[in-house]
Amino acid sequence: MDNYKNKYRIQSHRKPNWDYSADAHYFLTIVTQNRACNLGEIVSAEMKLSDFGEIVVQEWFRSFEIRDELILHQFILMPNHLHAIVEIQNKNRGKMMDGGWPVGGTTVGGTIDGGTTVGGGTIDDPTVQTHGRASLRLDDHQFRDIKRHPPVRLPRSISSFIAGFKSAVNSKIDDFLDEKQSEIPKYNRNNHFFQPNYHDHIIRNETEYNNISTYIINNPTNWNNDKFNG
Repeated sequence: MDNYKNKYRIQSHRKPNWDYSADAHYFLTIVTQNRACNLGEIVSAEMKLSDFGEIVVQEWFRSFEIRDELILHQFILMPNHLHAIVEIQNKNRGKMMDGGWPVGGTTVGGTIDGGTTVGGGTIDDPTVQTHGRASLRLDDHQFRDIKRHPPVRLPRSISSFIAGFKSAVNSKIDDFLDEKQSEIPKYNRNNHFFQPNYHDHIIRNETEYNNISTYIINNPTNWNNDKFNG
């Protein structure tokens, strides 16, 4: 992290020349601006969502309803950040490589207000943790060659997904502030709710996948020692 103009900012971790619309599993981290703990709080190792946190979770799951190239494997919302493992499956993109690795999975667990069904689980209680796994497709994943592209935001890519998610969160939170007649400044390009950048890691094998999954699931338990805490 760099302290830039007194604001924490995630350095760019994009892998040079990697096609971020390529089929792969991605470990993603998105952090609120200035690491503000406005998404909720950890109580007895469980995440209690704030109003903003509920909006973020709703828009997160909605992203997977409207983008058929995305599969959610793991997700946790924390007071000032979120972690997730997201898979992209854009069919017939690039040359397949030999190999691949199977992963086991269950369904998305955790609930938020509204009762919407997500991946076999229900979301209807804002006090329950929002980590879990969407159904995994055991033999769909294969690694792909790195594809070279100019530095543009590709459609059906990780960057386009996150840009759309952040924009939706800004809009929904602004609507909420209007409804509550709040004096909190609106969120826009000059006043970001999330940090402009984000962290990604391309998961290379099953061992990495399992280690990262465990880290995500245990995030609330380890909050006191979390690098984003304070």
